[in-house]
Amino acid sequence: MTQTEYLIVGASHAALSALQAIRMQDAEGSVTVVTRDDALPYSPTVLPYVVSGRSAPERVALKDGAWFEKNKIGFIRGAAVTAVDAAAKRAKLSSGEEIAYGKLLLATGAAPLLPPIPGLKDVKFHVLRTLADAVGLHAALPQTKQAVVLGAGLVGMHAAENLAKAGAQVAVVEMQPRVLAGYFDAEASAIIEAAFAAKGVKLMLGAKVSRCETAGKTIRVMTDGGATLDADLLLVAAGVAPVTDYLAGSGVDIDRGILVDDSMRTSVDGIWAAGDVAQAKGFLQRRENAQRHPPRGRRAGQDRRHGHGRRPGREALARRRAAQHLHLLRPAGGLRRQPGCRGGGAQGSRREALPEDRHAGQPPHRHLRHQRALRPGRDVGDHPAPHRPRFRARSFHR
Repeated sequence: MTQTEYLIVGASHAALSALQAIRMQDAEGSVTVVTRDDALPYSPTVLPYVVSGRSAPERVALKDGAWFEKNKIGFIRGAAVTAVDAAAKRAKLSSGEEIAYGKLLLATGAAPLLPPIPGLKDVKFHVLRTLADAVGLHAALPQTKQAVVLGAGLVGMHAAENLAKAGAQVAVVEMQPRVLAGYFDAEASAIIEAAFAAKGVKLMLGAKVSRCETAGKTIRVMTDGGATLDADLLLVAAGVAPVTDYLAGSGVDIDRGILVDDSMRTSVDGIWAAGDVAQAKGFLQRRENAQRHPPRGRRAGQDRRHGHGRRPGREALARRRAAQHLHLLRPAGGLRRQPGCRGGGAQGSRREALPEDRHAGQPPHRHLRHQRALRPGRDVGDHPAPHRPRFRARSFHR
């Protein structure tokens, strides 16, 4: 049985952020990453580009094997966690192997949600959530003449675009009265709908699929309005749901996702969660949707390093954040005032770049953009913001 101090389940953005946060504070602690994907870490946002062929599958990795080796991180891919024994601090893998851990981060993400449509499970259909899904959909493009996409969210509309560009006749069936209803207002949705319609994409809005069945070599999709659509390819893009089935009997509290506090800790000591699988507190409501604002993996990684019950006090946290502000707000490369000059105005604009200033000769907005975005007192609680010269961007243009 493998033993590790930090076990991270999942290998996308939340997991990688946690890895970096852990290694910044603990360079030697044993870390193991387990992912059900049989691929190196990648971003789901790149999948539409793999489908279209603009990105090659072998070139989309966020981290390669050398990065894991350099950071002394064990990487196990192609193995899903099937059960978690929180009392014994053990995780069981689909391969039969067990891993004993000290601290556990769950970043298992979400899986495609299949609507309860009669006959759907009896026909061949595609989803788009993993790299393997994207590769399979790309391979099917040349043979596709007619396609039906269920769902007009980001995934469905991206797929419809790629299918139309490949020469297929595409029909999109959406229950909502407009496309991308969860992202844009009615006016913006109308602009997008017009652009797709101009490319020949048929948008069936406010419609529900009542049944799917096989009709010879094609797939037949029927709607509640009586329409019948025949397709060579059916893509289901009806949303996603957090992957939590492996937590049955673990004692971890689950609502729509894994419930976490402000430090990404779950209801079980020693277990954290981050990313699409986690459900954090909302600003205006008790809990926020599990995918709308996924909790950050970096925060989970930092808290896992400190351990449960060892969070820094309010004053210590404020000092740390103030120090971060001092670093971020310091003029890039160091800017030295001329003797007798005051901040702001024509006199304050006379500054010279230190010899080591890597931004010398560049437009000022390039190294001031981040500084202008920060405000005094931001993220420092009730403590005053650290003092700094008040630089005005326009003075650097003179």
